[in-house]
Amino acid sequence: MHLETVQMQRPNETPLAPFSCQYTSHVPEILLKLGCSLAVTTYQAGKLVLISPKDENVLVQLPRTFDKPMGIAQDKEKDKLAIACRDSVVVLTNSPNLAAFYPPAPQKYDALYMPRMTYHTGQLDIHDLNFGQDGKLYAVNTLFSCLIALDDDYNFTPYWKPWFIDGISSDDRCHLNGMAMQDGLPKYATAFNQGNTRQSWRENITKTGVLMDVTTNEVVVDGLAMPHSPRIYNRELYTLLSATGELIKIDPVKGTYEVIIKLDGFVRGMDLHKDYLFIGLSKLRKNSSTFAKLDFADKANEAGIVIVHLPTGSIAGKITYQASLDEIYDVHVLADKLRPNVLNTIKPEYKMGVSIPGSTFWAQNS
Repeated sequence: MHLETVQMQRPNETPLAPFSCQYTSHVPEILLKLGCSLAVTTYQAGKLVLISPKDENVLVQLPRTFDKPMGIAQDKEKDKLAIACRDSVVVLTNSPNLAAFYPPAPQKYDALYMPRMTYHTGQLDIHDLNFGQDGKLYAVNTLFSCLIALDDDYNFTPYWKPWFIDGISSDDRCHLNGMAMQDGLPKYATAFNQGNTRQSWRENITKTGVLMDVTTNEVVVDGLAMPHSPRIYNRELYTLLSATGELIKIDPVKGTYEVIIKLDGFVRGMDLHKDYLFIGLSKLRKNSSTFAKLDFADKANEAGIVIVHLPTGSIAGKITYQASLDEIYDVHVLADKLRPNVLNTIKPEYKMGVSIPGSTFWAQNS
């Protein structure tokens, strides 16, 4: 696998530009032929990063600042994004017309996601989230050890909690983190253990992970090594084992799984488009008492995205960051978008774009 060469830095040389990365030569071509871009969240750097193919040889990136961004959800029918942040969930809607006349760069972007609504949730440590069939947002409330629905009446409304959790409280008892949807509703969830006391999951994190069936209140498979990012693709159930760097496919009837591929690093966050699975890879924090327990702690020194051709279980490409980005939470494919843009609510620029049914307007500088 050939990596595009990047000039090595010598002492006293100019530091690498923010979010500098290198990538295998086929990555831009893969994205271009798939007709998609990637959205990546890094809570460590406080960014949502959009990665797009400029042409068959070059990638371009657009980092946008959000406060501790974690899970990404998309309502494909309405073309909305939702981003879980430190104490809120921000909902953005794509406006192709605003994109076409975006004042700093007209006709450059084929999508422009504009902030439209914010749920003020409080600091719930929301991990995964998804739009449901009813238009509601469902999320993993890790701090309160439950799945929730978001609305404008409360900070959150509990939807489901594991049967071994005896009450709703802010204890992060089992480190509930992942959620897979089926028919528009939560179907599976991952946690680091089945504990019912404050942060009990820290005791033996590499051997006690579970994947649970939300509808039957049963453990589908246990003994998992820090499971994250459960997903249903083509009616098959997959998840990532962060502590072993493995992508696994689970048979929920038999309660068994097979390893599709083993990557030499901490895996978390993935999305499938056609035959290609995009998996997030994070560096391990050397000063973390949790991460220091992992067997491959010394080897997990890269952050980026690994592209797996799912039918063959082979690596098709890789993006590796050299600066700014060390930890990835979520990876999401933006299908049919080759150069998307996102505006946050931190800079006032987003207030200048106005959408109404049938029309859009950009405010003129006076």
